[in-house]
Amino acid sequence: MTIDQYAAQQLAGRAHEVGRASGREPWRDVLRWVSRGRFGRRSGWASEPELDTPWQDTISGERHGWRQRAANLDGEFAFSVDYQVCPHCRLGWVEQPYTLPEYQRCGLASAGLAALRIEHPGLSWHTLGGHLRDSMGFWVAVGAEVPGGYQQRGLCAHITAW
Repeated sequence: MTIDQYAAQQLAGRAHEVGRASGREPWRDVLRWVSRGRFGRRSGWASEPELDTPWQDTISGERHGWRQRAANLDGEFAFSVDYQVCPHCRLGWVEQPYTLPEYQRCGLASAGLAALRIEHPGLSWHTLGGHLRDSMGFWVAVGAEVPGGYQQRGLCAHITAW
C-alpha cells in the first residue's frame, strides 16, 4: 500500500466530516422557470467556495438541482458522486461515482455512499442509467443490503430534469 492509498483510507474514515455550500442562486431558478429551462443553466463546472473539510457537499456542476458529494485529498477530488433525493417518494439517486485511479479500492466510494444513506435514512437508492459492464461488481458490492440496491429507476414526478 502506498502512502497516498493509506491517506485515502484515512479519508474514507472521515466521511462524516462534511462541509456544505448551499449553492442556491434564486435568480437562476427564476430565469430557468420563466424561460421553461432554455436560459439560466450553468455552463461548465460550478464555481464553489473552497471548504476546509475533507468531504464536501456542493451543487453539481453537471445536473441542475442535484448535489455533489466529494472527498478532497491534498487539494483534489479523490472521489465524487452526484446525488438527488425526493423526501416525498422516499427515493434517492446517485450518478457517476468516480474515484481517481490511484485511490480506487481504498473505500472512498463505499464511505461516501454510506454517508449519504446515513444523512437520508429510510430512502430507497437508485441510479438513472444502466451500469457499465466494468462497473457491475462495484454496484453489486455497494448495493448489497441497500434498499433499492442502486438499481436503475427514473426520476419521480417531484424532481424536474432540465
